[in-house]
Amino acid sequence: MKEKRDRQVIFNAVYEENVSLLNRIATRISGSAEAGEDICQEALFRYYERIGTVPEGEEARYWLIRVVKNLSLNYGKRKERERQAYRRLGREPRREQFNEGEEKILREESGREIRDALAKLPPKYRVVLILKEYEKMSYKEIGESLKLSESNVKVRVFRAREQLSRILKKGDLHVPR
Repeated sequence: MKEKRDRQVIFNAVYEENVSLLNRIATRISGSAEAGEDICQEALFRYYERIGTVPEGEEARYWLIRVVKNLSLNYGKRKERERQAYRRLGREPRREQFNEGEEKILREESGREIRDALAKLPPKYRVVLILKEYEKMSYKEIGESLKLSESNVKVRVFRAREQLSRILKKGDLHVPR
């Protein structure tokens, strides 16, 4: 009984400190808020199952970020396989179009272009760029999360920015706020 209560206390502390960060990371990498929530919950469930064998505190955050990253990348691969299957069948779902004002359309198109461009980056570059630019993590934190050296993280972020710039071709984008 006491062990279960201790596990719950540890889990609650880790959950409270990390759930919003993990959800944002999962949503950004997967490109879907719904999938991001599912991925975040799966990562936290895995953490709960392994309390006592995985780290606590700061190290728990880094462990969870790695789990979220891997689950998100796997989700992306699975969705891509599904898209390819739809294309082969000639029944690819159509994207919704909105006619609710020019500003909204510009934001959505630019957001979609940026998400599409991010999705085209190799996973090792996409993940570090999302952690750096969207989650505002330091190079050191990213390195600890992904088990990379700080200098390797800096190189990956630099290369990711270069590739993203080439993909976007510096077009007229309305950058979402």
